[in-house]
Amino acid sequence: MQTLRIKTASSRAEAQDTERARPGPGRDLTPLLAGAATAVGGFGAVVALVDSGSPLRGPFTLFFLLAAPAAAIAAALRGLEPFGRTVAAVAGAVVVNMLVTQGMLAVHRWSVRGGIVAVTAISAVILLLVLLRRLRGRTTRRRTD
Repeated sequence: MQTLRIKTASSRAEAQDTERARPGPGRDLTPLLAGAATAVGGFGAVVALVDSGSPLRGPFTLFFLLAAPAAAIAAALRGLEPFGRTVAAVAGAVVVNMLVTQGMLAVHRWSVRGGIVAVTAISAVILLLVLLRRLRGRTTRRRTD
């Protein structure tokens, strides 16, 4: 039999405080990797939209098509553990891509550019909804305090 423990908000905050207090070069690597991923994804979207013949077009565009919806969905799933949020976000990104593809094929309007624009629009809408939800939550908390 296995005992499962539920982490409380205070134990998570303590773990984050110890993570922040940890010195070393690995601590500053996360923002650098996030910036590099954003640059690669943006480059992939631009290269695909301008129909470039670059050999990096395929991998960078595929990275964009997986990373953009995954980042938006991960932002919406803020309360989950990191591994669970990652798995759910990647699965959600695959679902968004499949739904866009299926919808475009169903109406006989398939195009690479259209798919990238549709995935970008859906990801942006998800991010905007998350932002609006967070802003609305802050204003209601301020009013009740």
